[in-house]
Amino acid sequence: MALDRLLENEAQAEIERVRADARARAEQIVADARAEAQELVESRSRVLDKQYQAGLTRARSSADLELNAARLSAGEEGIAQVYGLVEQQLRDIGRLPEYREILGRLLNEARQAVPAAEVAEVNPSDVDILRSLVGDLEVRANPGIEGGVRLISQGGKSGITNTLMGRLHTLRGGLTPEVRQLLTGE
Repeated sequence: MALDRLLENEAQAEIERVRADARARAEQIVADARAEAQELVESRSRVLDKQYQAGLTRARSSADLELNAARLSAGEEGIAQVYGLVEQQLRDIGRLPEYREILGRLLNEARQAVPAAEVAEVNPSDVDILRSLVGDLEVRANPGIEGGVRLISQGGKSGITNTLMGRLHTLRGGLTPEVRQLLTGE
């Protein structure tokens, strides 16, 4: 029986060696699989992080564009409101006591441009004021004239209009950047 025992011990030792090799091989396979899985997770994490950063950059850019568009829109609305208020003030200027002097200056400037004027046109509400300022011109009411005067010469072939509203429209392009700067602080 000793031979049986010896063979059995040898077989048992061989089985233990095979099991140990199998365990070592299994542990190596598991370690390799874990390392590969970890590398895959890290790789995907880097890709997702890059995608997140790109999305964040796009979102920031989009927000900046929207902010600038809102500022521009608000600026344009603000500018329109400013000019609306100025135009309203110019329409109401005829009620001020100084308006007679203002109309006189506008008339004198227009006369310098058209010295041979024959007719002066003003808003119907300004006819009496203009008549008190001129004696050598025919004075006509023209509802299309606001806050100023229109001089006509050569039987209507030549003329000039000098109004506060016209001056505002002439200066508007040059004033708009300054108004925008005042409104936005930029």
